[in-house]
Formats: sequence, structure tokens, C-alpha cells
Amino acid sequence: MRSLRHLVLIGCAVVAPTQAQQAAPLSPVGVVKVERRPITETSEFLGRIQAVERVNIQPRLTAFLTKRLFTEGTEVKKGDLLYQLEQEPFAADLQSKQASVKQVEAQLQNANLTLDRAQQLLKSAAGTVATFDTAQANQKSQEALLLAAQAQLRQAEINLAYTEIRAPIDGKIGQTSVTEGNVVSPNSGVLTTIVSQDPMYVVFPVSVRTVLELRARISGEAGFGALKVKIRLPDGRIYGQPGKLDFLNNSVSGNTDTVTLRAVVPNPTVAGSRAEPGAQRQLIDAELVTVLLEGAEPVNMLTIPRAAVLTDQGGDYVYIVDGDGKAQRRGIKLDPSTTPTLAVLASGPDEGQQVIVEGLQRVRPGVAVLATPATPSPASEPRR
Repeated sequence: MRSLRHLVLIGCAVVAPTQAQQAAPLSPVGVVKVERRPITETSEFLGRIQAVERVNIQPRLTAFLTKRLFTEGTEVKKGDLLYQLEQEPFAADLQSKQASVKQVEAQLQNANLTLDRAQQLLKSAAGTVATFDTAQANQKSQEALLLAAQAQLRQAEINLAYTEIRAPIDGKIGQTSVTEGNVVSPNSGVLTTIVSQDPMYVVFPVSVRTVLELRARISGEAGFGALKVKIRLPDGRIYGQPGKLDFLNNSVSGNTDTVTLRAVVPNPTVAGSRAEPGAQRQLIDAELVTVLLEGAEPVNMLTIPRAAVLTDQGGDYVYIVDGDGKAQRRGIKLDPSTTPTLAVLASGPDEGQQVIVEGLQRVRPGVAVLATPATPSPASEPRR
């Protein structure tokens, strides 16, 4: 009897854990369906701001630099006087050339009178052909001397004008490399640089494969208008002025296998629409930025909440719930249009499949789960 009781107890001990295991609750998870939503396709590239116009200011003659008439780092207008060179030697040379012109003009006037008298005498017995020919040759010689003197006068006027170095464009002027009192010459190099401010270019390299895709999008009637250009500044802010693509290079860089694209971006002053001498603008020449290239029209693409995406050494992946109610791992590839809240799928689960968003810490491949709709969240809002 006692042995029978022991057998019953042992049987209960064996059966109890089995029943407990079978009664273990399923892991609850929150799921969402993979669905198509209108997404503005976006690609990111590293770009650099570039001034539309850039001018290196250099002297055209040798002279002492007497004045610098601009403030470094401010904006100047076309025609503003930047440097004043010593003028006295060139003004004296101009006066000398003016005197030479007057002297030759007087000699030419006398030659004309002599030619007229020789021509009148030629009609009478007192005149000779030889005298007429000599007078005519002298008159033409004086005309040639006058042209040479006038050319020298013009050169002297140009040299005197070169003593005033003026801004050839509107833009922001840089640091001067020469101070007052130094001798400058055409061999002195660049005195300073002016770069235009509004608009600016943003130049960025794009892989050949991406260029082929972009060409398909701009081949229609809209052309470059089929794409929008936005800029993310170095501090992470999106620049408020949209750009417009205007150039695609005609050759591929052999070193990087990329093609250069360019967009035009407005660069107004921060304080207002008028460019004051000390006005500040957000875009700076040679600044490194991120270029966001967006499609003009939204495209329906597969999306899931960004919170569903996991990453390990194998890449990005998600967990889906299969037909047997078990969690299965699926590798995915994210589209560049993905945002911090919404994942846009270039490849992965099919439309309508359930993706686990909540309870991921309890999920393992092949584990049975209890799937319920995930809590609605702003993170699932489509990108606009």
C-alpha cells in the first residue's frame, strides 16, 4: 500500500511540470501591418557651398599702396574703391603724353599747310612734283606720329586709372594680404578676394548608379523641376530656402566614379532683404553641408514604424508574425527616405504582413507570440 502511494506521488510530480509547461502564457506583442503610404523620396549627399562668382583682386602696375578703403569681411558693391595706389608719377606721365600730342598736332597742322602750298604751286610753273611729294610724305608722317602720341596718351590714362583698384562685382571681401606703404606689382599675387553672396551654388558628387536613376526622373517635361533640393546645415537645421538643380556634369570622375551635380540656392541676409555692409547670411562659400534631393511628387512605398527596425552585425531586420503565430526574423533594406520615426522599405516583408513593434525584448525566432494591434503612435505618421 505504501509503495502504491509512492508511485502515485511520483506520477503527480512528473505530470505537474508538464501541465505547467503547456499552460505557460504566450508572449504578448504589439504588431502593425506593412502598408503603402505616399512618401517623398529623399536621397542625402555630402555637398559644399560655392560662390557663383569669385574674383581675385590683383594690381596691374608697380606702385606704392597708399590707402586701403574697405573693411575686411564686409560686403562691397561693384565699383567701390578698394585700394589707392600712388598717383603722382602716373599723373606726371599723363601730362607729358598730353604735351607730346599737342606738339605733334602742331607739327601736323604745319605739314598740312605746307602740303596745300605745294599743291597750289604745282598748278603753276613755280611748283615741282618733287616738292609736292616731299610735302605729302611729311604730312602723312606727322599723321602717323599723332596716332602714336595719342596711343601713348591713352596708355597713360589707363595706367593712372589702374592706381584706383575697384570692386568688379558685388560680394563679400576677404582679408587683405598687403598693408599700406608696401610696393605692389602684377607679380605681388592676390591682394584680396571677393565672393558673390546671393545666390550661391551647392555642388555635390553622386554615384553613377544614382545618376542613372535621377536621369530617369528628370527626363520628363518637368526636367530638373522634378527634383527639389534642400540643405541641412552643419548644426543640423534645415536651411529655409529651397534650391533648384541646374547642372549635371558631362563626365565621370575617374578617381571616385561619381558625377558632379549643382543646385542654385538663394542666400538672403538674415537681418533683412537689403545687404548692409555688415550683413550676415547663413550660407558661406566652401561650407560643408548635407544636400537632400527630394522628388517633387510623393510615391507610394512600403512603410513601418522606425521602432520596429533592429540592427546587428548582419544588418537591419524586423520580426514578423507568420501564419502559425510564431515570430520570424526578416532582413530588410531601408530606403534613403527613412526618417527617425518612419522606416521606408526598399526590400523586406510584403504588404499586409504583421511586423512586431512592441515587446521585442521577449521575442526570439520561432517563439509563439500573442499578437495584438500596437498602440497608435505619432511615430507611424507618414512623412509629408
